[in-house]
Amino acid sequence: MTRSYPERPMVGVGAVAIRDGRVLLIRRGRAPRLGEWSLPGGAQRLGETVEEAIHREMIEETGLEVEPLDVVAVVDFIDRDEVGAIRYHYTLIDFAVRIIGGTPRAGDDAAALSWVAPEDLEALALPEDTLRVIRLAWTPLFAP
Repeated sequence: MTRSYPERPMVGVGAVAIRDGRVLLIRRGRAPRLGEWSLPGGAQRLGETVEEAIHREMIEETGLEVEPLDVVAVVDFIDRDEVGAIRYHYTLIDFAVRIIGGTPRAGDDAAALSWVAPEDLEALALPEDTLRVIRLAWTPLFAP
């Protein structure tokens, strides 16, 4: 199935990793959202569980091995072109994750990565859905 102009939604996964009071974000190196900051993640592959997809995507994009803790939210990302046709449609399953190994580095379709403090999130112009997912993960699982 093609990612752009699909016949049906694709399933994707996202990871909220928080360490030392900062959340891990990547700058997208490919469409959709090329150049924008977002949570690491990507499309689930055929025959892969969502937890396996989280493990693979985190290693590919960030070099980090993770343990999924819990599903934080399910979000629909629908992007339409100039005439209103659906260019991308992902149903994203976002997990809170714990880092268990690896060395942070931008890889695969991540152009950069950064650990971002809560007070700096607004300046990155993150989509409201992304901010909501980060807040949901932060509060119950990582609050001091």
